[in-house]
Amino acid sequence: QVQLVESGGGLMQPGGSLRLACAVSGLRMNYYAVGWFRQAPGKEREGVSCISDSNGITYLADSVKGRFTISRDNAKTTVYLQMNSLRPEDTAIYFCASRGVFCSGTASHYAYWGRGTQVTVSS
Repeated sequence: QVQLVESGGGLMQPGGSLRLACAVSGLRMNYYAVGWFRQAPGKEREGVSCISDSNGITYLADSVKGRFTISRDNAKTTVYLQMNSLRPEDTAIYFCASRGVFCSGTASHYAYWGRGTQVTVSS
């Protein structure tokens, strides 16, 4: 059974940092890409970052470049999203998702999803 479980969300002041984790089970990570998406109230789900299969190529949305970093552990069972210099506009529910091999910025291209973790950036 495929499972993706997000953790690490919370309330943070502007300029602060959070690290989200996505624990993946039931997939052979060498053959799957894992992406992070976010959805703010009243807005569509948008792609934030992605890490591709065994070569580890990463992608970041323009809105988070220079602030967010995606990585994964050596066992390739957990994918992290390090979020620095947080802004109020980063407030959203953050989801991780997985699809075969290559990254995509389109949510409908992903087959497996976690339930999300809330990130709130506010003073």
